[in-house]
Amino acid sequence: MAKKVQSYALGHWIDGSGNGAEVYHAITGDLIATTSSEGLDYAEMKAYAKKHGGPALRKMTFRQRGLMLKRLALYLLDQKEDFYKVSAMTGATRVDSWIDIEGGIGNLFANASLRRKLQDQPFMLDGDAVPLSKGGSFIGQHIMVPKRGVAIHINAYNFPIWGMLEKIAVNLLAGMPAIVKPSPVSGYLTESMVRSIVASDILPEGALQLVSGDGHGILDIVDSQDVVTFTGSAATGRKLKALPQIVNNAVPFTLEADSLNCAILGEDAVPGTEEFNLFVKEVRKEMTVKCGQKCTAIRRIIVPENLLEDIQIALGQALSKTVIGDPAVEGVRMGALVGKEQREVLRSRIAELMQESSLVYGHPDQVDVQGADAQMGAFMSPILLRQDNPMENTLVHELEAFGPVSTIMPYRHLAEAIELSHMGKGSLVSSIMTYDDKIATEYVLEAASHHGRILVLNRDCAKESTGHGSPLPLLTHGGPGRAGGGEEMGGIRGVKHYLQRCAVQGSPTTLTEIGQRFQVGGKYKDGGAHSFTKHFEDLEVGDTIITHKRTVTESDIVNFANVSWDHFYAHTDATSLEGTTFEQRVAHGYFVLSAAAGLFVHPAKGPVLLNYGLEECRFTKPVYPGMTIGVRLTVKEKMDQEPRDAEDIPKGIVKFLVDVYDETDETVAIATILTMIKKRGQEPKT
Repeated sequence: MAKKVQSYALGHWIDGSGNGAEVYHAITGDLIATTSSEGLDYAEMKAYAKKHGGPALRKMTFRQRGLMLKRLALYLLDQKEDFYKVSAMTGATRVDSWIDIEGGIGNLFANASLRRKLQDQPFMLDGDAVPLSKGGSFIGQHIMVPKRGVAIHINAYNFPIWGMLEKIAVNLLAGMPAIVKPSPVSGYLTESMVRSIVASDILPEGALQLVSGDGHGILDIVDSQDVVTFTGSAATGRKLKALPQIVNNAVPFTLEADSLNCAILGEDAVPGTEEFNLFVKEVRKEMTVKCGQKCTAIRRIIVPENLLEDIQIALGQALSKTVIGDPAVEGVRMGALVGKEQREVLRSRIAELMQESSLVYGHPDQVDVQGADAQMGAFMSPILLRQDNPMENTLVHELEAFGPVSTIMPYRHLAEAIELSHMGKGSLVSSIMTYDDKIATEYVLEAASHHGRILVLNRDCAKESTGHGSPLPLLTHGGPGRAGGGEEMGGIRGVKHYLQRCAVQGSPTTLTEIGQRFQVGGKYKDGGAHSFTKHFEDLEVGDTIITHKRTVTESDIVNFANVSWDHFYAHTDATSLEGTTFEQRVAHGYFVLSAAAGLFVHPAKGPVLLNYGLEECRFTKPVYPGMTIGVRLTVKEKMDQEPRDAEDIPKGIVKFLVDVYDETDETVAIATILTMIKKRGQEPKT
């Protein structure tokens, strides 16, 4: 008896009502499950997420959310072999499953690492403060806070785990709960992982809910505080994006659609070059990995017209070495499509493309397989088509066959290759294989407007390259036009999709308290003792010490030049200053900063472990001999830091604003130093 794929809603696992849609094993064709979302109350699910998941996540800081993602990633990595077993039923090979499973978990790790770049607060400051008045008493600061709704993710069938994890990693880091609806065709694998996530008890209750089945009506409940993402066909995505509740409520909608991605062979990459071989290898990989069921797969192979035959022969030879069949059989390198229904759709698309293109490798209805029945399973041979006149016959630029199908076509010169790449009307990714950086530069600058990502592949980076078809967590994934016009991932860029940006105006003192980042012009706090004598917890943003002063002499300048070997004429030759901005020999900027450190550093041993960085250093006014400088040292920002291991000293990072001023009270230099400071009661072991 087929199992029922369940939904996870309102804190419980739930069977959908009715018989549900039937789901079949991609290799054997056996019925393995039924799935239904009937009976789910999406309004209740949203209310549950807003009541439980949202508040719990918003109480956490970015650092805490990041650590939560890291714990979840480590937990799921320990469970990965269970997911591999289930993934095999989708027709995936071990390599295919690795992309989906460990690639998805990798997204959790990558997003967890972003915590180090963000404030240890529940919100995010976006950019620097903006001065809004002449006297400096009125400023503005953009702040970003989690939206108060729910993220609804509607995912495609080709990556049932990666598709979920790459999205929820971002909304959870932002502090927003999610409802995930995978494709019914492969959603049983998503359900398997969600069961592990729920069992881990790592996420707050209500932070993640799962809809198994068609999810009809799931978008009826959205409003302006929600975020919707959709991955799948462009046609379906456009229909959803145009729903009245999406349009009327101005709901953010990210559409990431399958596109006609292309790969360009540079004119320099002739047979025998490493780039020619890389091109053949990359195209073959993109045609056969996941049986070509990738939104980033290469659909258009654009090569110099004099190399068309060479590429056709080389690709045919490479594809002929691909063993197709049951991934459990030793030597099999390509599995099956996710289901027979998808195979029939694919065959019809191939037939349409063959109205204008010729078949040069493979057959839509014939395939040799190992360890399985070609007709019982959803197997398909790699299909290579050829289009000799792609500027006139445009169907290849308009119709996608979502499977192991690609079309080779010629170009006469690079400008034509660029135009052909544009004719896809927007893609997720393009690549070019060339060792000529002039060719690479021209292609990137002229083609980038039509692609979300461009890979320039050559012998120098091939060994470590992640390849044409691999979206990376810290780079944006999405593209213009046919690709949907959306953008996902991209590190902190992706997090911002789930935050509301608000411009806050007020005095520097007030905005310091709101944002917990000291704003220039704000009131200084008297912290009592020297800041370097205090532990991390005892320091407050705004705590300031005013140092003693020091008069700069010509001897200081000469001595610093000799010590540093910096004998730039403005510091050492007063006769060469005519026509410059300097009135007399000027102190080195780095001497001014060093002298400032001598003024503000507390010499005795204390909680300060080390100063390890310098940010935003500017020298704003020349310092001449005879001028007197002092320093205002202010706690600008605090960031907690988790221990690396049990032996590590508990500590935090404090950013100090160093404001060096002269006898007229004008700033001559300003910088931010990064200081590592121990927490209370934590003394190093001796």
